[in-house]
Amino acid sequence: MIEILNRRECFFDDYLIDTERTTAEYRVHEPVRRDVVMVCDEPWEGDGSNYHNFFYDDGIYRVYYLGWRVPGTSGIRVCYAESRDGIHWVKPKLGICEFEGSRENNILIDSDLFCQVAGDERFREIDNFMVFRDDNPACPPEERYKAVFQKMAQEARICVLGYATSADGIHFVSGGVITDKGAFDTLNVAFWDAEAGKYRCYFRSDHAPGTTEALDWFTFAAHNEADVRDIRYMESEDFVHWSEPCLLDFGEVEDVPLYTNVVQPYYRAPHMLIGFPTRYNYRREWTANYEELCGKEYRLERMKMNPRYGLVTTDSVFICSRDGLHFKRHDDAFTRPGPENGKNWVYGDCYLCRGMVETPSPVEGEAPEMSLYEIRNHWIGPSQLVRYALRLDGFVSLHAGAKGGVIFTKPFVFEGDELYVNFETDAWGGMYVTLIDQEGNRYESTETFGNAKDRRVRFLDEGAVERLSGTPVTMEIRMKGSDIYSMQFR
Repeated sequence: MIEILNRRECFFDDYLIDTERTTAEYRVHEPVRRDVVMVCDEPWEGDGSNYHNFFYDDGIYRVYYLGWRVPGTSGIRVCYAESRDGIHWVKPKLGICEFEGSRENNILIDSDLFCQVAGDERFREIDNFMVFRDDNPACPPEERYKAVFQKMAQEARICVLGYATSADGIHFVSGGVITDKGAFDTLNVAFWDAEAGKYRCYFRSDHAPGTTEALDWFTFAAHNEADVRDIRYMESEDFVHWSEPCLLDFGEVEDVPLYTNVVQPYYRAPHMLIGFPTRYNYRREWTANYEELCGKEYRLERMKMNPRYGLVTTDSVFICSRDGLHFKRHDDAFTRPGPENGKNWVYGDCYLCRGMVETPSPVEGEAPEMSLYEIRNHWIGPSQLVRYALRLDGFVSLHAGAKGGVIFTKPFVFEGDELYVNFETDAWGGMYVTLIDQEGNRYESTETFGNAKDRRVRFLDEGAVERLSGTPVTMEIRMKGSDIYSMQFR
């Protein structure tokens, strides 16, 4: 028996759905572009600045990202910025690292110096730097902030996923190695999952087509792009001892290259994990379409470094999970490169930032929206951090058009005396919700129509929900011209 109690249930997956009887279909919703919130135009930043990741921490949002230019000059730096509202971001002068004779910058880490100070000079390169606040009650204060990143020793042919710790989120000390079974040259992710009581780690690896065995970075590079980028998973109770890495399970779907993951607990339903991996498409040869596609001159210039730098295009998809290993992947794009503007349709489009913020709607009287962030102008520069907006819970809905449709659930137990839904209809459509008890008695709602993030459903029998609380029920939702995103009993 499924126990949803009074938690919010989002209609992102089939967990609660009787798929054999349901005719409503999943619909992926693309966020709307709002504004540019940060430009990476400092001398230590540039067109390669990417892998932004952030979290909320005692009144501020802390964002970490790479500062570098392509082709790379003077190494990679880890940079830092802050915001109080998710819309206005500032780059504080930290005074930590010197750049061209000055410490008046927002650089947290210089990659070469960081490896030297750590005492292992084999590692002269780092890539990406994902930071999280460790809310594990057992975490010592001096390790309250943790980071995971790639460490590379080219001459020794060593590539590992390393970690660093910090007491304040600003001054980091390099730690040990989490694993060497992967490639890691993207934004790898680790976090404490309070719902599950464990650490989770998601990182980039590769495998040969038709296999699942992980390839290391050097083997993958030698295969000249013949292999498939993928996402691997590990878990730990103490951040020291980790399970063996395993390939994410998307079920019976096409094995497509996925370059990033940005997996995170969904803050409005933390029992669910969501992610936005970048989908990587390498067409491998210059066709007539590239002659017409925007940015031809930039594309040809990048191809002098490597053909894929000009031929690859990327978008993102939405994934979700309840156990951390088995994910539902929606293959309709979540974000697309967008209308051609001379600086998009390139390798590096649609790299979403890890983290999201609830922000006011620009329309007076409307409910708040979620802000997500994406890097634009990748390798054409300077890189821009662009804010996008989406309705609360609005990644995916179950949808029925003008001809109508129905949702049937599996049996479940809830707690509460009212039902609230996040939904929208057109003016011609609407929804009717029916709760069915174990004896087959049906308790129907009045018509529900409109567009609201938290609408109470009114039942003909006004005390029905309260009487059914704590007992097994199934739900039937008849829909026309409607989308439903989530529901919650309370």
